[in-house]
Amino acid sequence: MSYPALEAHFGRIQRLDDAMSMLHWDLAAMMPRGGAEARTEQMAALSLIRHELATDARIGEWLAAENGGLDDWQAANRRTIERRFAHATALPATLVEALTRATAACEQTWREARGDNDFATLRPKLEAVVSLVREAAAAKADALGVGRYQALLDEYDPGTTVERIDGLFAELADWLPETIDRVLEAQAKKPAIITPKGPFATDAQKAVGKALMAAIGFDFDNGRLDVSHHPFCGGTPDDVRITTRYNEADFTSALMGVIHETGHALYERGLPADWRYQPVGRAAGMSAHESQSLLMEMQACRTRAFIEFAAPILRQHFAPEGGPAWTVDNLHRLYTHVERGLIRVDADEVTYPAHVILRYRLEKQLVAGTLEVADLPEAWRAGMIELVGIAPPDDKDGCMQDIHWVDGIFGYFPTYTLGAMTAAQLFAAARQGIDDLEGHIAKGDFGPLVGWLRENVHRWGARYTTDELLVKATGAPLSVDAFKAHIGRRYLGEEV
Repeated sequence: MSYPALEAHFGRIQRLDDAMSMLHWDLAAMMPRGGAEARTEQMAALSLIRHELATDARIGEWLAAENGGLDDWQAANRRTIERRFAHATALPATLVEALTRATAACEQTWREARGDNDFATLRPKLEAVVSLVREAAAAKADALGVGRYQALLDEYDPGTTVERIDGLFAELADWLPETIDRVLEAQAKKPAIITPKGPFATDAQKAVGKALMAAIGFDFDNGRLDVSHHPFCGGTPDDVRITTRYNEADFTSALMGVIHETGHALYERGLPADWRYQPVGRAAGMSAHESQSLLMEMQACRTRAFIEFAAPILRQHFAPEGGPAWTVDNLHRLYTHVERGLIRVDADEVTYPAHVILRYRLEKQLVAGTLEVADLPEAWRAGMIELVGIAPPDDKDGCMQDIHWVDGIFGYFPTYTLGAMTAAQLFAAARQGIDDLEGHIAKGDFGPLVGWLRENVHRWGARYTTDELLVKATGAPLSVDAFKAHIGRRYLGEEV
């Protein structure tokens, strides 16, 4: 029987993936400038070894052999392996190595060029990455028999199609402009926000973040918090690393970034331990992963109940004397404030989908070759005006703000808003399934919510697609309805 050989082989690949994830975290969060080139060479060498393992001809033989008698988990694992093998064998080793080198070089350039608002310096590096991504997309599309963007999307969100996203995003794009206007109008009728006065020391922000991470359920025996240019979650299920970035003039961005990444970390820690080193033991897809971060950041931790719990912690570290800026009412208005902003990671949940739809449209054009990197700044400005209603004054806060394309990640952006919709649908089901959920949150008791997520999402790994998970947990596949109802309830006082 060939299945045990498949498990053993992919166990080795998964352990190598874990090692590379830790090295990438080190490069992004802790690597001194002088060590970046050496680490890039190490990553390139490991990526080549990984590619050789993932494209081993024996995998095809094992998959083609008789594999009867598998249980449900083994059958799901085999399907996941088959999909991964199709992706891996579509690319020659030379292309994999070239992409690793190009993205590492582009990321290092981006770190300085963004701070200098220097798109001209970034442009040739990004052009090299986009050219290689197009080559990879074409190869995968031919191997999988799908469109080029679909081939890239399948890496991040198996089971989701471009056509499905187009339909969901079209509905959102039609609904968003009027909704944003209505929310801003309703917000203008409320008392003005009293902005807490800084500076807010980085050490104090870190202490607050770690206190709230612990309350939500982050396991510091199996993870840590650090600083990077861009907040992210990496590492492995047994060693989860998250990062944020601090601004001493504004504590809110770093804090919600920490909570967002904590949602990712909880998912990683909750994945099925029995399948830790098999593909089926990892996340169902990135829309499922983003749903877990956005469920914590947006659904749970912007409720008034959470602010009731968090307000004393904020006052303890930032304003022991208190004052009107630190009341629950004012802090809740602060954390549910809506505005047409430039930066995706700082965007409120009402305007956030517009930022994602912009990137989705642009990256589809970049992959298709109908948009060139040289034209990206202007296309970005035009899209921001259309979708968000505001134009970036420079490229630093425009098309250079995200790390994804720099790292060659195309097909990922739509999962953020798919994840937001998934989070709304899951949180609505959790409210139905947990007695007095918001009462628990108000006391800092996230056990019932995390337990519900462990049971309905985390423990299933990649055994089911995200839609299959949603049907099991909520009774329906993904739609925009729960997200729209959530926005209406929180920001417009609509009861659904």
